[in-house]
Amino acid sequence: MSFIDEINDANVLIVGASQGIGLGFVKKLLPDGRFAKIYATYRRIDSASELIALQDKNSPQLTCLALDITDELQIAEVLQNISNEINKLHLVINCVGLLHAGNLQPEKSLRQLNSENLLHYFQVNSVGAVLLAKHLLPLFKHNEQSVFATISAKLGSIGDNQLGGWYGYRASKAALNMFMRTVAIEYARSCPKTTVITLHPGTTDTRLSRPFQRNVAAEKLFTVERTVNQLLAVIEQLQQGDSGQFFSWDGTRLPW
Repeated sequence: MSFIDEINDANVLIVGASQGIGLGFVKKLLPDGRFAKIYATYRRIDSASELIALQDKNSPQLTCLALDITDELQIAEVLQNISNEINKLHLVINCVGLLHAGNLQPEKSLRQLNSENLLHYFQVNSVGAVLLAKHLLPLFKHNEQSVFATISAKLGSIGDNQLGGWYGYRASKAALNMFMRTVAIEYARSCPKTTVITLHPGTTDTRLSRPFQRNVAAEKLFTVERTVNQLLAVIEQLQQGDSGQFFSWDGTRLPW
């Protein structure tokens, strides 16, 4: 029996749901009768039209909220707004991630490094997630099984790094893994019913991966729908003792 099947009327928060995997989770969970309330965040309204349209069709089950994960004040305000409506969350999936944006591109060598870009990688991919964990804590302090999952990347595995390059992305995802491992230890004391994990989704056909798909074998390039199904399968099969672990899309554990 999965953690979701043990409860009725689960409350969900999808962070970074305007497109890609986050939007895919919203689409998948909306028709699932186990979820009473779904909150979904977006950073910019102009890139969230599909998400907002879903809210128009599925209110009050779906509520969309603006959130820049690099702004702690916004994180606190959004979670306070959620707390004003409900007193517990059962599933939180943080899908926010940065790989490229404008002039910010994965570095192929040391010559391409600059501190501004490195700091931005860490702000989005690492710091935002642990601040989210900080402000989520009150909503996980209940006696029902819950999961806090964050999308990481196999490229953040230090043990698996054989190719080098992509300094900012790799390091920020490695930092994310350490943050969530540490969060899992504290959550075990403060909200022991919550399992904290990081997930590698595989290469998914989204805007994030599109410039880098040329050398990806067709069978290893997943649709958003397939990725969402695979990650939900991992989440639903979690066992006691899995908190603080780093899982691949197929359920195998990845090296740190």
